[in-house]
Amino acid sequence: MFGLNCLSSVFSTILYIALAIIVLLLMVLIHETGHYVAGRILKFKINEFSIGFGKAIFSKTNKRGEKISLRLFPLGGYCAFEGENDDEKSELKKDSFNAQKPWKRIIVYLAGVTFNLISAVVFSFILLVSFGYDIPEVSAIDNRYLNSSAFQVGDAIYEVDGTKIDFIKENTLSNLLAKYNEGEKFDLTVKRNGEFVTIQVSLQQAFDESNKLLFDEDGKPILRLGISTTSHPLSFGEALARCVPFTAGLVWMVLKSFWLLITFQLPLNQIGGPITTVSVIASQASQGLSTLLFLLPLIAANLGVFNLLPFPALDGSHVIFTTIEWIRKKPINRTVEGYIHFAGLVILFAFVILVDILHFVS
Repeated sequence: MFGLNCLSSVFSTILYIALAIIVLLLMVLIHETGHYVAGRILKFKINEFSIGFGKAIFSKTNKRGEKISLRLFPLGGYCAFEGENDDEKSELKKDSFNAQKPWKRIIVYLAGVTFNLISAVVFSFILLVSFGYDIPEVSAIDNRYLNSSAFQVGDAIYEVDGTKIDFIKENTLSNLLAKYNEGEKFDLTVKRNGEFVTIQVSLQQAFDESNKLLFDEDGKPILRLGISTTSHPLSFGEALARCVPFTAGLVWMVLKSFWLLITFQLPLNQIGGPITTVSVIASQASQGLSTLLFLLPLIAANLGVFNLLPFPALDGSHVIFTTIEWIRKKPINRTVEGYIHFAGLVILFAFVILVDILHFVS
């Protein structure tokens, strides 16, 4: 029996790791598809569309002469345009990437990020309409304090004085309640049986989030609440209205993390590279579909923001170089630019390897 359980555990782990790699490849596919679609629309010549690096596992050339490849290492991908990495001489070729107008190249560079962010919105909608996100819910009422029927078990608390509960913006129930002093009145908006109800209450004293003593508008103690968090799916219309702000919140979380990182407020062992990402996805997938669905928009937003950074080898850096060329009416020396991007790529690979090591060692 022990052997069977062990074998089942190993099989499950392998399955979740495989699922994590598929998710990572999906994110790369979306990003590179953005470059590819923009390139096709703008009539750029594309030599190869590849997911992964290293030796090709699968490769096929389509009728347009474009090689479509799946490569061994799922750590990224690329859409190779004709003459993209050549020197100034390539600009003499009509179909060369560098011979195209700067604004066209900028669109191609930004298309990958754009597709990532659009996919984050789509994934956010799927998450919100299927599982929603954690909302504080009244799970228990101490009847010794119940002098009013204002609350009922199962009431989901959505707003505190018009401010929506939103953990992405750090608007948790405890953070919002902490703004009020003893005896100060405010409104709570709760969802009960599919309808929103507004209740005016006040705090008697500061309790933790799981145990709040509330008073009604007449100053009578109405109840002591037990609070739990439960996922509440949104309606189609609500999810459609919330998916963009939800994604914007995820983008803000990612930007904040980058800021904490570059200001040395976030330890390197708290982040991770591709191996850590696969490990986290596999772990979250094992906890259920809802946790995996939450990771999808987060990873998509993360990948979009990361590629927009003005660091050599990333799309953001290419946009900056192309914008400078557009303003100057001539490019920075292509060879020098190539060295800069290559150095950036080496630094990025070294960095992600380092943070993976630090993450697992710690």
